[in-house]
Amino acid sequence: MTAPRRRLGIVMRRALIGRCPNCGQGKLFASYLKQVDHCAACGERYGHIRSDDAAPWLTILVVGHIAVPIIFTAERLTSWPIWVAITVWPALALALGLVVLPRAKAVLLSVIWATQAPGSERQ
Repeated sequence: MTAPRRRLGIVMRRALIGRCPNCGQGKLFASYLKQVDHCAACGERYGHIRSDDAAPWLTILVVGHIAVPIIFTAERLTSWPIWVAITVWPALALALGLVVLPRAKAVLLSVIWATQAPGSERQ
């Protein structure tokens, strides 16, 4: 029997800042999207957890809900030349995607860890 898992809210907050969902001290990622095998601080193992396509799906959902209202509002209030719009809006979406993707992956990994959901390859 394993120790009881932390509350989901705490786990998700720790994930948003890229920290270990168990202790909040160690890093969850070794690089931009490469998760660590285990926490350097508490030793909790994460290498067996996979989020697969859920993180990009969540990223698209979040970026769409942020970017589309901004684009619609700006297009209604301004009269930019078309070349500005076709430069700025994809750049905005790309920047938001790059910011949201690691956080989405961290949240999903942490939720899978906290709930001990399938998605873990632990035997």
